[in-house]
Amino acid sequence: MKPAILVLTDFFAGANRALALATAIAQPLGARLVLLHVERTSLLDPELLTGEVAVQSKEDTDLALDHLIRDLPVFAEAEVASGRVEEAVLESTKQHNPIMIVLSRPPDENTPDELVTTTALNLLKMSPYPLLIVPPHMQSVGVPKRIVLAADGDGFELSEHAAPIRDLFNALQIDLTVVHITESATRHTTRQAIQTVERTGLTRDLPQVHPCHVCHADAGDGILQAVAEQRADILVMIARQHRFLERLFRSSVTGEMILHSPVPVLVLPAQRESHRVGRGLSSMGSIMSRFK
Repeated sequence: MKPAILVLTDFFAGANRALALATAIAQPLGARLVLLHVERTSLLDPELLTGEVAVQSKEDTDLALDHLIRDLPVFAEAEVASGRVEEAVLESTKQHNPIMIVLSRPPDENTPDELVTTTALNLLKMSPYPLLIVPPHMQSVGVPKRIVLAADGDGFELSEHAAPIRDLFNALQIDLTVVHITESATRHTTRQAIQTVERTGLTRDLPQVHPCHVCHADAGDGILQAVAEQRADILVMIARQHRFLERLFRSSVTGEMILHSPVPVLVLPAQRESHRVGRGLSSMGSIMSRFK
């Protein structure tokens, strides 16, 4: 069976952009799309934002989903669930084992930061699959080629569910840049940061990996500077498991990027390198732990 990409939809413009990006990724990968609509509690449902109930009949929902998938250039199927978004996603991932989950970030001007971060955090805690968050006002959608990955030099191992991202990178033949942010102008740790990424296999068979060192007192601003300078199509952030998830979106650079990145953010679940587990679990690390 073809690999699956799970796309959350509520039929608004932001979700449609997320669907367009998922489609652009699915084509070269030979993947199928699974569109998931969660009635009344979808990520961008107005009920979540205003307390109002958006009533839509089953016939209207089925018609809207059929309209979305009818002319897609890849195979797609639609599912409708009700209840909590996280639980619906968990059930769908059990069935489809997707490469990633794709969703749109709600419009910044209307949505409190806490709503976005809580939803994303719950998804990662309950369903440890790569999560691609798409900005609602992204101007153009095409096959992503220029990828920026933020790394600080701390070793990590990809989770079982994140491993297929290697195949995605190879299928897209991406131009990968590993960005390393330091407060000083020193560059000697940049190579170490690249090596931690290479050890995961993410760079295997890629034609070239570009180093990018940015000297900046604020890690988030430094990453955004690199995203702009590299004209990145996607920003990749690493999410280590265990206690890290408890604080992932409260004060971390990852949360800041999800909220404010002008390009889609791909969050990859990971663990500390196995030979460092004994020390690492007690101190709780993240790829941006030095940058808070």
